[in-house]
Amino acid sequence: MNHHLPDKPNEVSLDRRLVFSVGLNVVIVIVEVAGGIISGSISLLSDAMHNLSDVAALAIALAARVLGRQPPSDKHSYGLARLEVLAALANSAMILVVSTLICREAVQRLAQPEHVRGGLMLVVALVGLGANLGSVLLLKGHSPSDLNMRSAFLHLLQDALSSVIVVIAAALSSLRYGPYLDPAASILVIALILRSSWGLLRDTARILLEGTPPGIDLPALQQDICRTFPVRDLHHVHVWELKSGTWIMTAHARLGEVSLVEAERLLGQIREHLRMRWSIAHATLEAEATTCSGPAWT
Repeated sequence: MNHHLPDKPNEVSLDRRLVFSVGLNVVIVIVEVAGGIISGSISLLSDAMHNLSDVAALAIALAARVLGRQPPSDKHSYGLARLEVLAALANSAMILVVSTLICREAVQRLAQPEHVRGGLMLVVALVGLGANLGSVLLLKGHSPSDLNMRSAFLHLLQDALSSVIVVIAAALSSLRYGPYLDPAASILVIALILRSSWGLLRDTARILLEGTPPGIDLPALQQDICRTFPVRDLHHVHVWELKSGTWIMTAHARLGEVSLVEAERLLGQIREHLRMRWSIAHATLEAEATTCSGPAWT
């Protein structure tokens, strides 16, 4: 991908919608925290935490888009793409800790339920639901191939679902078992948060440890290259992610006795095949004529 090209109009528009969506979710967090404290609703506080995770997720998506357009430099030869992964790691770890604390409070509320101001809780929950649906509509036009934006969009869809849960709990708060519904809804929302946060934490750890991307079968890749091209052996194969959805590869290719011009042409064809067939954005291939002298991890 050429990072030096000017921004396309739809990219700029999507950046602006991301900024507006971040601001909208910040307002939701403030309203729900205030409403949760005043009404005594812990489920509102849980939903506020979920929206706070939305703020972080959207900010990460925006930063990734902006920083991803910056060209590499002498100090950062890959650019600043890994900032997205580091921010996601910090975000998921923070959410796991805070969610655990809120879940503990919800369990205590189930044991000793407290009265909540259902009317105020319902109003605030409806405001949060409306704002969440607005955020979903703002990002609806993203490209399905944009994994970064797709994850942010799915995050907002999940948050809209949690808002529906809180609205239902608020609407039923005046019933006999209403005081139990608020902490129960809180635990359900926290479960949704932990599910997505744990997946995010697992994925960011895998990327930072330079694990093989999901969907990449290294033996199958080696067989594919050797079957498609006149390559005697492909070894010392390493595939990892620079950031989410950007795959990098290095490998040694034993080509036999060929000229330098022929080797360069063949390696170029293999790189294009890796990009089209395996979605590997950048491949560094070392050509060999006979045997390999390097250690297995190079």
